[in-house]
This record gives sequence, C-alpha cells and structure tokens, in this order.
Amino acid sequence: MTGDVTLRQLRYVNAVAADLNYRRAAEKLFITQPALSSAIRQLEEQLGAKVFDRDTRSVTLTAFGREWLPHVRAALRAVDETLDVASTLINHAEVRIGYLIGTGADLLFTLLEDVERDLPGITIEMTEYDFADPTAGLASGKSDIALIRPPVGAFGLEMAVVEEETWVACLPRAHRLAGKSELRIEELLDEPLIVAPESAGAWRDYWMAADARHGKPALIAGEAATYETETTMVSRGIGVSFTTSSMTRLYDRPGITFVPIVDRPVSYSALAWHPDRVSPSARRLVQRMLDRAQVRQSDSDR
Repeated sequence: MTGDVTLRQLRYVNAVAADLNYRRAAEKLFITQPALSSAIRQLEEQLGAKVFDRDTRSVTLTAFGREWLPHVRAALRAVDETLDVASTLINHAEVRIGYLIGTGADLLFTLLEDVERDLPGITIEMTEYDFADPTAGLASGKSDIALIRPPVGAFGLEMAVVEEETWVACLPRAHRLAGKSELRIEELLDEPLIVAPESAGAWRDYWMAADARHGKPALIAGEAATYETETTMVSRGIGVSFTTSSMTRLYDRPGITFVPIVDRPVSYSALAWHPDRVSPSARRLVQRMLDRAQVRQSDSDR
C-alpha cells in the first residue's frame, strides 16, 4: 500500500538516485548498505513497481523510477520547507512578559540581561501590572510568562522561585512605632491598613496578613493599586501598609519609614506560566531567566 510509504524511504530513494551507488548512499545516510538495500526492496514491494535496476556492476533508474523521482524530490523539498517554517516560528517569536509593579524595577531586568544576544530570534514585549491583577496578565491570557509575588489565586500555574524577601511595615514617619528597629505582626493588626483592590483576591488577603487575624477583619483605611499611591497614602497618615524588603530601596519617600516585621513567612518572587499554553520560545526564555536567577543568587552568596 503506497499509503505506508515513509519520509525516510523517500530520502533513501533520493540518496541512491543521486549517486546510483548503494555503498556511497549508505555512507551519506549513516546506515549499512544491507539496511539500505532492504529498505528500497520493501518500498518497491509497497509500490508494486521497481525503482532501480541493479546488478553487480551498476545501478540505474527504471522507467518508473525516472518518472517518479522528480515527484519524490518535490515532496522532500516541501517537507524541508515545512520544517524550516516550524523552526522559524519556534526560534523567531514574540513572548509577552507581564510583571507585577515593583518586580520589574531591578529583578526582571537582571533576569533579562543580555537576552537579545543569547536568544536573538525572540522578541520580548513587557507589560507592567498593578495590584489589581497580581497574576500580571496570566489569568487573562495577556501574558505568556509573568514575574509575580505568590499567592495569586490562579490555578494550574507552574512557578519557579527567583527571589526571597522579608516583610516590612511601611509607616508614617510620625507613627508611634516608626522609631522601632523591628516589629511583630501582632503590633500592627489593629492599625488602619492600605490594601490592594478587591480584584487582587488571595493576594490582597495575603498582604493584609489575614492568616494572623484569626477571622477578625482588618481596618481598611484605603485601597491602592500601585506603590506610588500606597506610599503617598501612608505618608499622609491615612494608614500603614505591609510590603517587601526591596521596597525600602525602590520606593523610599519623604514622610514614610520602613520597619522589618520579624515573624512573618518569607515572601517570594516567582516566574510563572501556564504549562499548557506556553510556546517553545517562551519555554526557552523561561529557562534562560532561571539560569540568570541562579547566577544572580550565586553572586549574592559570595
């Protein structure tokens, strides 16, 4: 049955026809001469026609073989062109990276350092997301990869931690606790709190320290979708907020002070993606970023 003819058999025919010599064709194909002869015989049986006439001295194409060979070569060219297109799509593609506000200020750009040199075929589109979408576009499908701070309340994500940070309290400079060198979460649970928008879901609950409240609701003084708004509201004395240690460097402002909270779990920054939606290019970029994260960690450990 001609339907059982394989691409490999067509390549064997083309190789033998190029040299009309089984030994040289076998060497170019990196197979043994008996294996090549057997494959050609099997193909001829499937076709019900001989492709080559062969004796101890020479190999020639049959009349059928001469007529069929141009079609074989056209089919092989079409397959090769198809594979070239696939390679282009894989290696030259746009990858959309979403990042939660704050994480892109230094971490994301460190992870992407020299990426144009290492992955020249990939075009990167970066979008910053505020606290209203802590999944940084993954939930909506607007991002292929995201740099986030879990938990985000989205299911089915693959994540890889790239940084660890501690909790700090962001306080008005005139606050009664602002002069302390460290705080415990119990000292802050009754304070009016600046929180993320309700759309942040589990992420909002996490940064309200809901797990430490034992069902007692937080006193919400206001909502902020960005660190700029959050720190401005804190500096005006509207409330306090809980954030990460990197914010002491990136968002220090007049009128606020940061005090470490010593009894909270570590906060993580992570690369995240949907495993069933990620493209080969995005996977390559993820691995490249994870490699950079390891280098960054090694440098910081020295």
